Amino acid sequence: MAHWLMKSEPSVFGIDDLKAKPKQTSHWDGVRNYQARNFMQRMKKGDEVLFYHSSCPEPGVVGIAKVVTEAYPDHTAFDPDDPHFDPKSKPDKPTWMMVDVKFVKKLKRVIGLDEMKADTKLDGFQLLKRGNRLSVLPVSDAHWKAVLALE
Repeated sequence: MAHWLMKSEPSVFGIDDLKAKPKQTSHWDGVRNYQARNFMQRMKKGDEVLFYHSSCPEPGVVGIAKVVTEAYPDHTAFDPDDPHFDPKSKPDKPTWMMVDVKFVKKLKRVIGLDEMKADTKLDGFQLLKRGNRLSVLPVSDAHWKAVLALE
C-alpha cells in the first residue's frame, strides 16, 4: 500500500464535502498537471491519502481518504461546459485521469503547513520543498507517520 497527499481548495471541494457525498466517495477530477496525473496513474485501490486544504487561511492536512478505484479517464476534460475542459483530450485518447477516493476520517485539528515545516521528521517531505505546487504527491511511510503523529 502506498501513501499520497492530495490538495484541494476547501472553497471548491473540502474534506466536509467528501464526507457529505453519497457513500462518502467522490472522483478526484480536474488535475491538469502531467506530473500529478502520472502520480494518480500509479495509485492503487486501498492506497491511503492525506487530504490537504490549500489556498485558504489555514493550509494543512485535514483528513484521510482512501483510493477506491485505479486511474480512469477524467470525463470533465471532454465537457466544453466544464471548467476543466481540455479540447485536446479526447475520449478515445484521454490526456487526463482521475481516481475515486473515499472519506476515512477528519483529523481532530488541521496539521498546518508551518507546523510541518518546523518538524525535522518531515525533512525531505515533497510537500515542503520550495516551489512545490503539485496537487498530488507521493508520501513516504516515514512522512505519513510523522504527519499523523502531529495530530
